[in-house]
Amino acid sequence: MRVLVGIALAHLLNRKRQSAVSVGGVALGVGFFIGMAAMMSGFQSYFIAKVIDVSPHITMKDEYRSAPLQPAALVYRGGAVSLQGQRPLDELRGIREARATMAEIERVGGVAVAPTLRGPIILRYGSKDVSGTIVGIEPERERRVTNLERDLEAGRLEGLYATANGVILGAGMAEKLGIGMGDTVSAISPAGVVMSMKVTGIVRTGITTIDNFEGYALLKKVQILQNRANIVNQIRMRLTDVTLAGETARRLEERYGYRTESWEEANKNVLGIFVIQNAIMYTSVGAILVVAGFGIFNILSTVIFEKTRDIAILRSLGFTEGDIRTIFVLEGLAVGLGGTLLGWALGFGITEFLGSLKFSVEGFVKTEGFVLDRSFRHYWMVALFALAVSVFAAFLPARRAARVRPVDIIRSAA
Repeated sequence: MRVLVGIALAHLLNRKRQSAVSVGGVALGVGFFIGMAAMMSGFQSYFIAKVIDVSPHITMKDEYRSAPLQPAALVYRGGAVSLQGQRPLDELRGIREARATMAEIERVGGVAVAPTLRGPIILRYGSKDVSGTIVGIEPERERRVTNLERDLEAGRLEGLYATANGVILGAGMAEKLGIGMGDTVSAISPAGVVMSMKVTGIVRTGITTIDNFEGYALLKKVQILQNRANIVNQIRMRLTDVTLAGETARRLEERYGYRTESWEEANKNVLGIFVIQNAIMYTSVGAILVVAGFGIFNILSTVIFEKTRDIAILRSLGFTEGDIRTIFVLEGLAVGLGGTLLGWALGFGITEFLGSLKFSVEGFVKTEGFVLDRSFRHYWMVALFALAVSVFAAFLPARRAARVRPVDIIRSAA
């Protein structure tokens, strides 16, 4: 084997420029994959952790997957009838017997529940109006379902009890209005109810849609503001095992009929974008490595063409087809291994450079600079792929070299 390795290295060193280009191609693919994977995987993991940390795992809403049929449609089901001027049946929105439903869900175990009433409002402070969503909560239950209390920059959840008409605002909403702790704002609901509310807390979760558009008040106060006495339009839940969210949501929807979403379904659009991002990343890096593989193929094909007589001599000296094939596969493996090691160093440098950049980004979530995943699995994943491409690229010309018949070559030379 030492002789075979020595011959393989001699072939590569005799073509230093071409070998360096091939090694560089593999290194670029490996390095950029590590950098891109650290950046994309880091943000994706950060976003998912934020969503699981801040939001409930399951949300039951006062709506249905399919809109219920109107009475006229039920009477003339399947008929070719033109109906005009019919009045739709208005249903009182809200989850029926919400308290009984919550008690039944809690008896299952492994789940904490909290009732909420969400509704649109306009907050007015001086000449500034900001539209958003007011969320009615029960603090003692809410702290078991979300980490709202932990994310408070100022104030406490209990401040909602201590202050008449207290409200906790998202940090972005408070900045838009230009208000702070202790200020009073006017809250106007679609029902026409106007309520003066005092800011008792500022919350910053890091999720833009919450910080910029949501406020929290006691459930009873929001029911008055929205003119929906004793109504709950959401039941939010947190599980001890978050991986069961999808299955649990499905079973609850089958049991109660109301639309019940797991955190994955609620964020499926963003998670779908992540899938596309990963596909683009793997395709781009794969293309770079395939091009590098063509470089390896080209080098070995050239070596075989130029070293045909040498191959014939080796065969006549007793080297088998397997030995010849091994020599050229080792050459491809050496290029792949060298490119992988160099790519690891390049990828590490790219990752550290990205980590040193500091800037504020507000998208789905707010971050300060790139959130990076420095997991070593990225290094092994791309190393295995790069080595596989290198060996495959080398195998085709190696197989051709192994089939050289020394008698034919010697006769043609004569």
